[in-house]
Amino acid sequence: MNSRIIGIIKRYGTLAIGLLLYALAYNMFLKPNDIVAGDVDGIANIFKSVIDPNLLIAILCVFLLLISFPLLGVKTSIGSVIGTILFPLFVTLTSNISEYMTIDASDMLLITITAGVIRGIGYGLTFKMGFTTGGTDILNQIVAKYLHTSIGTAMMIVDGSIVVAGGFKYGFTKMFYALVVLYILSLLTDRIMLGISRSKAFYIITDEEEKVKDYIMNELGHGVTIIPVKGGYTKERQKMIMCVIPTREYYRLKEGISNIDKDSFFVITDSYEVKGGA
Repeated sequence: MNSRIIGIIKRYGTLAIGLLLYALAYNMFLKPNDIVAGDVDGIANIFKSVIDPNLLIAILCVFLLLISFPLLGVKTSIGSVIGTILFPLFVTLTSNISEYMTIDASDMLLITITAGVIRGIGYGLTFKMGFTTGGTDILNQIVAKYLHTSIGTAMMIVDGSIVVAGGFKYGFTKMFYALVVLYILSLLTDRIMLGISRSKAFYIITDEEEKVKDYIMNELGHGVTIIPVKGGYTKERQKMIMCVIPTREYYRLKEGISNIDKDSFFVITDSYEVKGGA
């Protein structure tokens, strides 16, 4: 078995584990305790007295994927296909797990922290492999694109609205527990997605400068800076592309550069603080 096949197995195996953990956190901790921590499973939690949560999650995931292709394009949407299939499947397969694993619900803070940790690990592993969980990840990208805002702001709008709706449904104490889950999830996702910084700085030297620049600006929606450089040994003058991206987009840019120019040279560093710019 060659290294490429091993790499593919590792990537998709890690993705499956991530989505399974994401589903387990919902069925073990969030659904039984009426905690609405965003995403399509949060919507399913709100309406679980009206429609089966497993069915609603599947419907929402498929619907969001279908509108993703015309609104976001094929390239962006492809990363959500597997999540759209596996997440509802894992939710259904683990839907009765709370019947076999009894968890004391008297300590809601402990339940909240545990849910956030498991959910955060699952979310982080999924994004680290270059995929999404489907669901509101798609909606966040649509909002970000058409309202011309960042993914972080889009998440606040979309998932924040779901959490607030959950507060009206189950009480605002449960809403605060949901916010703790989301906070822990965001922290763990950043840690798992390579390093402790929220951003990564890429320094790229490539013979396909225009194609790489176009990919960063038009596909990922980030600005670039072109820096003239000279090789210390060859004395050859070239141009270096510098850009700063959110940590969660690390894999997309790394793979994108490699696909455009497999002989490109690039250095990736943690970027701990970014100020200024558009």
